[in-house]
Amino acid sequence: MAKNFHQAIRMCISCRNRQEQKLLVRLQCKEGLLEAFNNTGRSFYICNDCLSNEKKIIKALMRQCKSGEKERLVNRLKEIITDDRKS
Repeated sequence: MAKNFHQAIRMCISCRNRQEQKLLVRLQCKEGLLEAFNNTGRSFYICNDCLSNEKKIIKALMRQCKSGEKERLVNRLKEIITDDRKS
C-alpha cells in the first residue's frame, strides 16, 4: 500500500508563482539584512527562475527587507546562493 504524502506549496515573493517548497530557496531578513533561513522567525521563498534574473528580484527583496540598499541586498543574496550550492 503506497502512502500519498502531501507536498507543501509555497509562493515566490518575486513572481508570485506557487511551487513545491523543496524547489524554492528559503531566506529571511533580520533588521534589514538578508540571511539564509536559520529556523527561527519569519521567512520567504524565491524560485530558481527569479534567482537567475537579478533585476526581477531587486524590488521584491527591497520590499521584503524594507531596505533601499540594492547593491548590499544583491551581493548578500549571491553569497547565500553560492554557499548553499556548495553544501
